[in-house]
Amino acid sequence: MAENQNGAIQGDPNAPQAGVIAQYVKDLSFENPNAPQSFQIPEGEKPNIEVNINVNGNKIGDDTFEVELKITASSEVGGKKAFVVELVYAGLFALKNMPEEAMQPFMLVQAPVMLFPFARRVIADATRDGGYSPLLLDPIDFAGLFQQQVAKQAQEAPTGDAAPTASE
Repeated sequence: MAENQNGAIQGDPNAPQAGVIAQYVKDLSFENPNAPQSFQIPEGEKPNIEVNINVNGNKIGDDTFEVELKITASSEVGGKKAFVVELVYAGLFALKNMPEEAMQPFMLVQAPVMLFPFARRVIADATRDGGYSPLLLDPIDFAGLFQQQVAKQAQEAPTGDAAPTASE
């Protein structure tokens, strides 16, 4: 690598490059269907919290990709729904000189890793603003989930291409 006259380091212009163009809340919904009764939790009873996460990536331009991190979390207490929060947090990424075999791992692993801390904060703020303790989601091993998906597809189609799609 060489330095230009301003002292900035210049790399190989043909090397793979990834950059974040923007991050944004694409959709956010918070429901508190049984308020105010849902705030009267019997002593010793703990809420049952369910969290689902989905990642979707789409090409929207020549070198521009949108990755969506969809998180749905719900809490139930005493057989009644306390809250439901749904978030689609997205990012626009510029990808240049990225080899085809690196596209899916980027969109299903690296991009969600970058987006998750911000989506986690939005979920925590929404649940807190809804009157509950902030729901602090545990970190997610997107690389492990990606490897599980690759292994599952390899078992289902041992003679074909086993790479998962970005829309799964």
